[in-house]
Amino acid sequence: MTDASALRARWQDALAGARGRTPGPDPLPYADNLLERWAEPQRRYHTTAHLAQVLDHVDSLAGHAADPDLVRLAAWFHDAVYRPDRSENEERSAALAERALTEAGVPDAATAEVARLVRLTAGHDPADGDTNGAVLCDADLAVLASAPKEYAAYAAQVREEYGFVPDDVFREGRADVLRQLLGLPRLFRTPHGAEVWEPRARQNLTTELGLLTR
Repeated sequence: MTDASALRARWQDALAGARGRTPGPDPLPYADNLLERWAEPQRRYHTTAHLAQVLDHVDSLAGHAADPDLVRLAAWFHDAVYRPDRSENEERSAALAERALTEAGVPDAATAEVARLVRLTAGHDPADGDTNGAVLCDADLAVLASAPKEYAAYAAQVREEYGFVPDDVFREGRADVLRQLLGLPRLFRTPHGAEVWEPRARQNLTTELGLLTR
């Protein structure tokens, strides 16, 4: 299967799980709409490649989640609306999830949980015991624990998305983001994230901050 076909199949399976495997509207138009959004020209990092990576990480952490299929749907929607010059992307993405999933036959409680998870990615700060939130946030932040070459590519793609921002302004803003992340007591909330990803992520963030501020 092509990457798009594989992603459509993953969407179908997650949606079927969220609907309790009961019949409902054709899932493919919803998948195609989301894939079009993830392929918009202003994106350099927040692309279908990022979507696939987050879904892969959700799969690897699924044993920690209370409702893995709802976390997978939240991964699909978490950056479905993405404009780098706007601050309300997560809220608009959550509202999109509420409209689309209701129409697609997902029960109200499940739809509300997906929307809650999407909104949670604005701050990546799930409460203790929020296993669904921990899995989604860890999966979204897993890029921070990439190997150095992959992390450098991620950082470069983020810079491209903010190409309209002057260099000095970007460097200052990005440095503030990195300091905020490094100041958190913990970046990852799942056992795997805390044990495996946390040390590498902090090393990558420290390295990037040093490059920005030297």
